[in-house]
Amino acid sequence: MGAAKFGLALVASATDPDRSPAGANDFTCKPTAAHPYPVVLVHGTFENAYDNWSGLAPVLKNAGYCVFALNYGETKPHALMKAVGPVPDSARQLAAYVDTVRAATGAAKVDLVGHSQGGGLMPQWYLRFDGGAKKVHQLVGINPSSHGTTLFGLVHVADAVLDVAGHAGKPLGLDSPAAKDQTIGSPVLQQLYAKGDTEPGVTYTNIITKTDEVVTPYNNQYLTAGPGSTVHNILLQNVCPLDLSGHLGSSWDPDVYQLVLNALAPAHAEPVRCALVPVPV
Repeated sequence: MGAAKFGLALVASATDPDRSPAGANDFTCKPTAAHPYPVVLVHGTFENAYDNWSGLAPVLKNAGYCVFALNYGETKPHALMKAVGPVPDSARQLAAYVDTVRAATGAAKVDLVGHSQGGGLMPQWYLRFDGGAKKVHQLVGINPSSHGTTLFGLVHVADAVLDVAGHAGKPLGLDSPAAKDQTIGSPVLQQLYAKGDTEPGVTYTNIITKTDEVVTPYNNQYLTAGPGSTVHNILLQNVCPLDLSGHLGSSWDPDVYQLVLNALAPAHAEPVRCALVPVPV
């Protein structure tokens, strides 16, 4: 199951929390005509690049993409669980990283693929307030925390990650700036969506599971297209009714991998094989 694979990767990253997943961060990679946009993977809250993307990064690399994955949002150096800092600060870190990728690859624009915070309000803040709309072709969000989540959802993901990391019983981190920014009704969310959900010229694809136990309610993840933008909201169970992947497991789900590949290259989309995932993990 995806959540178990996430847990193994989290433990594996404990000795080197800044390590890159296989297939990512080859800064000699050059985009091709078939895949002109480098893919930047953006992890979620309480996660890191390795535990979030060790499944998808090699899939994208093997498909011919230049793949990059950053770590961001630390409140102390080399933290195991990242993306806990203020969302606007993290967005500026993403902006700098995208510029580094563009300079190295020669690409004018990148595609962003993110999970949770990394597919939702944080890159959306970058697109709206830090010039990202001119540098990003598409944002693909896996379980994006776009319009925020309830306190229950934040408790669930923090508790799950801390248990796997061997920190059961320690404070949940719900007082972290990122957790506060992602709580429904936060000032950051109000500022971000005051003028609508999207930026002109950017395509948004959201891959959502109705069994998401973290971004709750799950329909907060849907976006509404504004002028000049395109939005694809994909409910996983509409494609694969028996795939009940939850929040942490979705970024390790082969069905989600195929949906990401199809979003990045819609002209070459392939059918999703649809695995049986009977419980939301």
